[in-house]
Amino acid sequence: MKTFRFHFLFLAPLLVWCLLLAGCLPGGDSASTGGDVSSPAEPSSHSDSSSVFLPSTPATEPAPPIDPAEDQALVLLSAMTLEEKVGQLFLARCPEENAATLAAQYHLGGYVLFARDFEEQTPESMQGILDSYRSAPAIPMLLAVDEEGGTVNRISRFSSFRSEPFLSPQALYKAGGLDAVSADTVEKCAFLSSLGLNVNMAPVCDVPASSRDFIYERSFGSDAAATSDYVQTVVSAMGQGSIGSVLKHFPGYGPNGDTHSDLVHDDRPLSQFEECDFLPFQAGIEAGADAVLVSHNIVSVFDPDCPASLSPAVHELLRSDFAFDGVLITDDLAMEGVAAFAPGPEVAVRALQAGNDLLCTTDFIPQYEAVLQAAREGELSVDALDRSVLRILLWKIRLGLIPAGD
Repeated sequence: MKTFRFHFLFLAPLLVWCLLLAGCLPGGDSASTGGDVSSPAEPSSHSDSSSVFLPSTPATEPAPPIDPAEDQALVLLSAMTLEEKVGQLFLARCPEENAATLAAQYHLGGYVLFARDFEEQTPESMQGILDSYRSAPAIPMLLAVDEEGGTVNRISRFSSFRSEPFLSPQALYKAGGLDAVSADTVEKCAFLSSLGLNVNMAPVCDVPASSRDFIYERSFGSDAAATSDYVQTVVSAMGQGSIGSVLKHFPGYGPNGDTHSDLVHDDRPLSQFEECDFLPFQAGIEAGADAVLVSHNIVSVFDPDCPASLSPAVHELLRSDFAFDGVLITDDLAMEGVAAFAPGPEVAVRALQAGNDLLCTTDFIPQYEAVLQAAREGELSVDALDRSVLRILLWKIRLGLIPAGD
């Protein structure tokens, strides 16, 4: 996390220069005598080891600028109640009834919508519905959808929204290479934005081992380098289209089964991840991805005792080795792959303790209450909670949901 302070390395050269002019340091004469000071490139001929060499950085170099978005997010954070902060941590499955009322009541960070939410609607009716959701809480909501293309299309499957569904990544590439992928992403961003959506839970970064694997049809294929190029293309185009991107499912499904319906154990060696699965995620992060979604796979090389979504080791890997400071999101906490590891709403607390910022969940009401209680009782670090909320606020500001200066 960036901090707002002047860097010592900027102030130090100026301080040394002033002391030299005043004759307060060895090796420097007063301004009146015009004493010589050696440069780093040409060491002094004097044998006195106490001679001071000025840094090559000019003393007039400006300090790094403060990011206005970060400054704005800090101001917003400072005015929030604990209840509002806790609400921001939830990307809840959109309820079938009273969605706007519940969003305001629980100060929700966002909703993720599914096919049922679009089935009986038209583009015009959805625009009004989504606008009522977005503006219901004091802080506008993330409104997300899984519109991956191919087998996972929540909206374009319905002819009232689009004449044909968006193609899968593999079909797009076969039809026109990465140019077709880029053009499709641009079109998809415009499509989602026209409805009032602002996040697409894509691209899929997983690299299956073969066409028989669970994730294969949703993936770009079994070539990690080609998948990396695909991910970079999609993330770049989504950034230009002002639609939030989510890399999924870290650390990579590979040849494993479906965590929607079962526990999944991944016993592959570290080298497999480093040489294959990690590459598309790294490409997406370098391209400016906003968020990373963490899977429920139990990956023994990182943490043999719990799913990646609940593992502090996996989240530290993203923060340290990948240097990712965006939003970390859980896969849906209602899935079977995580249900056995924490009873009821306690799973939400465990997920935040592991290092997630945003909880993708169906049962948000009891989980909200559990997180709020844990924060009040000190079971959850308030500092860590603030860091998560700050990342979410930054994402909203950069997506334009919170106007600059508000």
